Amino acid sequence: MLIDKNVIGRTGEARAIEIEKGAIRKFVEAIGDKNPLYCDEAYAQANGYASLVAPPTFPTTFRLPLPDVHFELSRVLHGEQEYTYERPIVAGDVLRCSSRVADVYERSGKLGNMTFLVTEIIGEDVGGHLVFSGRSTIILR
Repeated sequence: MLIDKNVIGRTGEARAIEIEKGAIRKFVEAIGDKNPLYCDEAYAQANGYASLVAPPTFPTTFRLPLPDVHFELSRVLHGEQEYTYERPIVAGDVLRCSSRVADVYERSGKLGNMTFLVTEIIGEDVGGHLVFSGRSTIILR
């Protein structure tokens, strides 16, 4: 197995992430979503938001450390990703985010053994209220 199962349950150091308009705009451009909530601040404000709204998959851009988990990026395949929201992420938010190793397991495939790394992420606002949570599975071959 490429990752020791003893890392299951370990949580990385929390980091403050400031949500910037420019980062949202770049992400929206990359995914090609023209929803005006994501790219037109006046429209977002007219619909009750303080600023631009981040698309639901925006936390994928957050880079958070996982303790004692090391792998070669060239060996990574994206397996699965899901997010749950208490409220939308909006430009100007400062989120305290941390990630945790939820599971590590191995499966055999046509090309041999593959290690599956399941991680979870949470993002809280400055008041300590949960904004979103997510779960991701990557496959190491």
